[in-house]
Amino acid sequence: MERRNAWDSYPGDKKQVVFDFAEDYRRFISENKTERECVKTFQAAAEKAGFICLKKAIEEGVALKPGDKVYYNQMDKALALFIIGEEPIEKGMNILGAHIDAPRLDIKQNPLYEDNELVLLDTHYYGGVKKYQWVTLPLALHGVVAKKDGTVVEINIGDKPGDPVVGVSDLLIHLAGEQLEKKGNKVVEGEQLDVLIGNLPAEKQEDKDNEKERVKKTILNLLKEEYDIEEEDFLSAEIEVVPAGEARDYGLDRSMIMGYGHDDRVCAYPSFRAMIEMDKPKRTSACLLVDKEEIGSVGATGMQSRFFENAVAELLGLCGQYSELSVRRALANSMMLSSDVSAAFDPNFPSVMEKKNAAYFGKGIVFNKYTGARGKSGSNDANAEYIAKLRHIFDENQIAFQTAELGKVDQGGGGTIAYITANLGMSVIDSGVAVLNMHAPWEIISKVDLYEAFRGYTVFLKEA
Repeated sequence: MERRNAWDSYPGDKKQVVFDFAEDYRRFISENKTERECVKTFQAAAEKAGFICLKKAIEEGVALKPGDKVYYNQMDKALALFIIGEEPIEKGMNILGAHIDAPRLDIKQNPLYEDNELVLLDTHYYGGVKKYQWVTLPLALHGVVAKKDGTVVEINIGDKPGDPVVGVSDLLIHLAGEQLEKKGNKVVEGEQLDVLIGNLPAEKQEDKDNEKERVKKTILNLLKEEYDIEEEDFLSAEIEVVPAGEARDYGLDRSMIMGYGHDDRVCAYPSFRAMIEMDKPKRTSACLLVDKEEIGSVGATGMQSRFFENAVAELLGLCGQYSELSVRRALANSMMLSSDVSAAFDPNFPSVMEKKNAAYFGKGIVFNKYTGARGKSGSNDANAEYIAKLRHIFDENQIAFQTAELGKVDQGGGGTIAYITANLGMSVIDSGVAVLNMHAPWEIISKVDLYEAFRGYTVFLKEA
């Protein structure tokens, strides 16, 4: 079953709308490399678009009515947005759900050490990564340090103009004979992903001829001068090591983007844009931008927490519609697109894909009926009736879409947040953008697939 190439829908000058949207996205992922940065940027844009803070509305006892827009910030690392619809909320919502965390290296709580006059930061990798891909790259440090006095200091080293970068060293080829005999998952091991950050010793003190760790002292002096933080403040820090530099146009025809964190910000961004550009909907619209998907959606900011259900309960209260039964009905009657990426077919590695059921660049947004692994373990298996409804909506609005699985049946697999919301009884299917190099420091997407995702998410909110 052949799917049309989405670029054919944009002949001549009509392609510019695709390139303009993609350029906005390229700037977004260049400037927002952590979940905290994404939430901060999205919240500011939502407030500019007329959204009000749900927590503040609760405190002030605001009575919400159709057309009102509210957001719920969960610990600065997850965000839920709502536009109240004309129908009672218990009849269900149209929900877009994406995650804003991405694979990376996290700085440990006691990370700083000096070894032979080199200073390094000890790390713990986050999410599914090929560890060998993270060596010999220019890396940046993004995050926050929370001090005992309650102040929170934002860290950004490596992405501001004129900044130095840091990185993880690798063994030179001349001495790598034993290393290259290892399996891929052992070529570089987790405890070898320490980030080199300094080599300059502090000036010797006349009364301390045997002073040790002088390079570490230099680094601590710099951190004190620039950020007013001490070594002990690392105990309450969240600092992520991410690829340094901007996302770039990819390909001689500039049809693609290479950037860090496409999984899953390439779905989060069009989901958010579709949401803030909505007028008063018939059914209440919601957009979920959550954390921790790459490690199982755990914790207070992951999808397995109750923050979304709690927000819906509060929303019903402010609309004068609350009851425990109404909360359950609202969730069970909802329809959701789990906005998450799919693996794109790679001509360099065709053997892992089943071509009739693979996702391709340029063929539009991807529906994955089920993800999981092998015998559908850990999957959400969307029902046929729901898929038929989505097919109708997308075809009526000429949205380019394709269907896919994540590789051959016995090859492996992966999961999303879809199964978690399906546990609440709602109809949900994975629907996102195809990605090459998924989980690598630099991933690749097609600009037209990004734009078709935006169009598809917009139509879903309005018509599902």
